[in-house]
Amino acid sequence: MIAAISVVIVLIGGLLIYAATRPDEFRVERSMAISAPPDRVFSSINDFRLWTGWSPWEKIDPELKRSYSGAASGRGAIYEWEGNNKAGKGRMEITETSSPSRVLIKLDFEKPFKANNMVEFVLESAGDSTKVTWSMTGRSPFMMKVMSILMNMDRMVGGDFEKGLANLKALAEK
Repeated sequence: MIAAISVVIVLIGGLLIYAATRPDEFRVERSMAISAPPDRVFSSINDFRLWTGWSPWEKIDPELKRSYSGAASGRGAIYEWEGNNKAGKGRMEITETSSPSRVLIKLDFEKPFKANNMVEFVLESAGDSTKVTWSMTGRSPFMMKVMSILMNMDRMVGGDFEKGLANLKALAEK
């Protein structure tokens, strides 16, 4: 019995030590080529009101409460939402924009967990199409490092980025 408890303590200690060695920041990134000019794609990203047409999270909660404030689009545009447990509660603000190549967004989650991340969209002209790269970066405090042993941010969010980019592609290529 004591040996089994000792083994469990050593395993837990080992996992905690391993978690402490994990990076202090995370980055999730996905890219997709869209057969549309950069300005058409850019306008769908730079205006939060247009996100309902392509964001993978907009349909999670049919009762989602949305509010918009600040600028209508671009720098200073603010989008706040509150929904069910899956949608959570949070706020986004466009902090930088460079038409038609870049949008930088400060993303703050309140629920289901608190987090402060940065989201960036980079649009690069590639012949008749636009390469869109969507990334999110943030800090990884110790508890997030422990949780990342079982589920990392790339696996949790990467598929949603891919779905969102596919939705954006379908919208822009109409």
